[in-house]
Amino acid sequence: MIVLHLAVHWVINRGMGKILIVFLWFCSFSCLAEGLDGTHLNWIASVPFLALLLSLAFLPLWFTEFWESHQGKVALFWAVVVIFLLIKVMGFDATLTELLHVFISDYCPFLILISSLYIINNGIRIRIQAEATPLLNVGVLTIGTLLASLIGTTGASMLLIRPLIAINKDRAFNKHVIIFFIFLVANVGGCLTPLGDPPLFLGFLQGVDFFWPMQNLFPAFFIASLYLLGIFYFVDRRYSDQAKSQSVTLSVEGKMNFVFLGLAISLVVICGLMAKTSEAFYWSEIPLRISDLIRDGGLIALAGLSYKFTSKEVYQHNDFSWEPLKEVAMVFAAIFTTLIPLAAMLKAGPHGVFSSLLTLANPDGIPNNFLYFWLSGFFSSFLDNAPTYLIFFHMTGANAEQLMMALSKTLVAISLGSVFMGAMTYIGNAPNFMVKSIAVRAKIDMPGFLGYMMWSGIILLPLFVVLSLFWF
Repeated sequence: MIVLHLAVHWVINRGMGKILIVFLWFCSFSCLAEGLDGTHLNWIASVPFLALLLSLAFLPLWFTEFWESHQGKVALFWAVVVIFLLIKVMGFDATLTELLHVFISDYCPFLILISSLYIINNGIRIRIQAEATPLLNVGVLTIGTLLASLIGTTGASMLLIRPLIAINKDRAFNKHVIIFFIFLVANVGGCLTPLGDPPLFLGFLQGVDFFWPMQNLFPAFFIASLYLLGIFYFVDRRYSDQAKSQSVTLSVEGKMNFVFLGLAISLVVICGLMAKTSEAFYWSEIPLRISDLIRDGGLIALAGLSYKFTSKEVYQHNDFSWEPLKEVAMVFAAIFTTLIPLAAMLKAGPHGVFSSLLTLANPDGIPNNFLYFWLSGFFSSFLDNAPTYLIFFHMTGANAEQLMMALSKTLVAISLGSVFMGAMTYIGNAPNFMVKSIAVRAKIDMPGFLGYMMWSGIILLPLFVVLSLFWF
């Protein structure tokens, strides 16, 4: 309780009240609409979500100054439209209950995990003194890709993005370095453990064994990583100066945070294992598991301790700011709010507007793994991959044991589609937007929403086509 008090006191004294409000708003309005009857909705309910996507795609290009000043208001507008729609369909009390249920049970733990890793990893400063060369950049990307499954895509991204930016800051063309960093470190690298990427963490909570991803997804991980690192090397050579032999000096500050990081990872693993047998009590009909409360409280405490005992100079050198987390919170709050009716229509199964899609994905009641890969991937590109994974996980009609055994190919398809294709857009996975925001603050000329999709489409789609043809 003392740590929590200090954390809240620090937030208020630092003028972070607005960010805290956005944080809580993001948590409370992000849901999978489990209690919403999607059979009562039609395609009109998806309009706010589509409008939000168009806003993200075109307003930064056509009305840059307006978007930079009012992006939160634009996101809030479309979120409010959906909230009124939910109230009309469900009633005020049911809507409030639904939002509280998901705030407490689903998304709040997810955002606490991301925020904790963001704070702890920003307390570590890695300095690499060297001029950028293709081999050095490949080495950093390789390390980040491997670390992503151990400390999460968010953790690995926050740990290495600034050193990589520093290495390449003097190059005339360096946006491709950040783009491939998003492909590899913020997405593909997280597919080997439940700690790596939020979709797999949700699968772990649903009963998927901790080592199942490593045993079943490693071949695809190896091929995808090799493919992307190979392309990056040749692209980087094209835009690099003449490579010279040089020494590389590495130094690390804030080493204490490696302990906090290890404790955070251990806490998630242990509490995840406890969740299967943990007792639950109810607050206003909302189930609360002891293991979840321990995990979330422990992560908050570790983040608070990390900030308290880390030298402020480390944060200053890391250009630590709440802006990336604030931007992610605002944008993803609106995304997940507008996702509510769309998710409900998907979960309505054969009785919803997507009945023909579900029939196509499960002909004769047998999952079409090829389609599950592409459908989960498509929705992960635009809806965020964590809730998308959970929707398709349940859409199979199978439990975790069946999906790990008889229908393992289906679970592989959903897992790969959700994790890999989260790299297709800035909003496909939370670290994508964080990395992009940090790069922009470092004066890197990052492509806009559509410009990034051109890069991802040209580079990633051929990989996905090959994987889907050979695997499914």
